[in-house]
Amino acid sequence: MKPPKVALYVWVRLPNGKRTYLKPFIAKNGKLKKSCAILDGEPHHFDPAIFYLTYDNGEKRVLERISTEPEKAIAAKTDLEIRLQAEARGIALAEPVAAAVPTGRPTSDAVAAYLEEIKLIKKKSTYAAYSVALRYFGESCKKKRLEEIDRTDMLRFTAFVRREKGDGDRTVANQFLNVMIFWKWAGIRTGVNPQDWPKYTEEDPEIYEQADLDKLFAVCDPQERLYFEFFLMTGLRSQEVTHTYWSDIDLGTTPTVKVTAKAAYQWTPKRYKARQIPIPTCLAESLRAAKVNAKPGCPLLFPSDEGKPNGEFLALLKKRATDAGLNPDDCWLHKFRATYATWHLWAGRDLLTVGRWLGHSPKDLRSTMRYLRPARGADAQRMVNETFPMATGVAA
Repeated sequence: MKPPKVALYVWVRLPNGKRTYLKPFIAKNGKLKKSCAILDGEPHHFDPAIFYLTYDNGEKRVLERISTEPEKAIAAKTDLEIRLQAEARGIALAEPVAAAVPTGRPTSDAVAAYLEEIKLIKKKSTYAAYSVALRYFGESCKKKRLEEIDRTDMLRFTAFVRREKGDGDRTVANQFLNVMIFWKWAGIRTGVNPQDWPKYTEEDPEIYEQADLDKLFAVCDPQERLYFEFFLMTGLRSQEVTHTYWSDIDLGTTPTVKVTAKAAYQWTPKRYKARQIPIPTCLAESLRAAKVNAKPGCPLLFPSDEGKPNGEFLALLKKRATDAGLNPDDCWLHKFRATYATWHLWAGRDLLTVGRWLGHSPKDLRSTMRYLRPARGADAQRMVNETFPMATGVAA
């Protein structure tokens, strides 16, 4: 999900006494100019001239007063962008500890302390992502002290990750954000400008076509088919499926599956949010049949042969896709989740309900709206035929 765009404006009083917000004037060196804003396409001096930040929080447009100082305005914009980008990725920021970081502290010590804290309070995947980003930064920058870090180092880091590591635009942006979160934690102002943030194109989520699913399921044995139908018909993330217990499944008259924390495996849902999702009757019937052969003494719905969380779903999917004559590169687990969301929205389910089933925040429907994509192929043809029955000969 793309975070909301943060815009910087200048509150001024015009010569006629009217108060308004104008775009700030940015000099050729990329810096904001104090007490200056754009009016009728030209820079003008204003007094007072106060910087404001504005962004959409999903419910309303937020307008926040900052300062008359350009440096504070840029710093506030950077901090807000870091927070919003982190929230868009489900990352809860650690509190800044600038007061606890002595001047001249070695960067390596700060990184070690930060990662030790992350290991204690965050998930393993978050720790791994931050570790990689900071290791890459250490490879791209040989400066030893925190106070030596500046904007140029972050620009070099972006180029390093893209050229030396071969990462794509989305990954480069994620790595950049992870390192910026560290600087925020350490209380370091890098001087990064809004235009310095790596850009990437938000692609529409890919979904499975029914014909491809038919081919895939045809080459699966009953247990394998149940794996992939469970992904498809619940919309769960891969780690959520991996850590589902039989006790999370209600196979009564209104069958459901719950997503809950699993202390035994030190696993928690994304954003630490538990939820309950209805499942179709056909899936419930398949689960009832499978429960007869459940591994004794193992709480997991789909354990490995050793009775541990199963990490082989993706490899199995690639193998069966090849067997079905599909391109394995076009098959991945999260694509089932995208298909689940898109099919529900095409069927007329409301955004709030689908978002709740997916585990999205009710205050942020952008994540769910990504799956509200146009129909295509046979589905698109069926829809237009239903819209114009008099022209197609289809009975109304």
